[in-house]
Amino acid sequence: MTTQPRSVSSEFLFLKTMALFIFWVLLSASFEWVHLCLGLICSLAVAWVNSGHSPFIPKFRVWSRILIYIPWLFYKIIQSSLHLTKLILHPALPIDPKLISLESNLNHHAAVVLFGNSITLTPGTITAEVERNKLIVHAIDKASSEDFESKQMESKIADIFKDEVSDL
Repeated sequence: MTTQPRSVSSEFLFLKTMALFIFWVLLSASFEWVHLCLGLICSLAVAWVNSGHSPFIPKFRVWSRILIYIPWLFYKIIQSSLHLTKLILHPALPIDPKLISLESNLNHHAAVVLFGNSITLTPGTITAEVERNKLIVHAIDKASSEDFESKQMESKIADIFKDEVSDL
């Protein structure tokens, strides 16, 4: 039983190293042997240091649910972009900015982070502060805050992390 987790973690270490190395090559745009060797060594070191300490080791159910969430989030980003464009182009500039204090029912750190980032990615809103499961969000008007005030976004994120153990 102990050999299977090692092979999975060594396979994950290899994949993480290769992903970091490809990223290194793309950023450095250098194919000299010195740079390639240095990149491979650094990629392996970073992957090795992070392999045992990362609480977000691949959990395929979570990642597959995130992949389902992303198109919905893109739709909301486009919808909010159009709404914000309408506000900006309106001659009267009908904005009503406000800070909203939210208490989330999410019980996983990664879920709260995803929630805060999703709010910030949506035009017209910014997550200004996060403390455990309490968020302070700036919204440019009432319509911009509807997705998170109605708990629709939070509900979708809770579905992603429904099998995860609480860590708040």
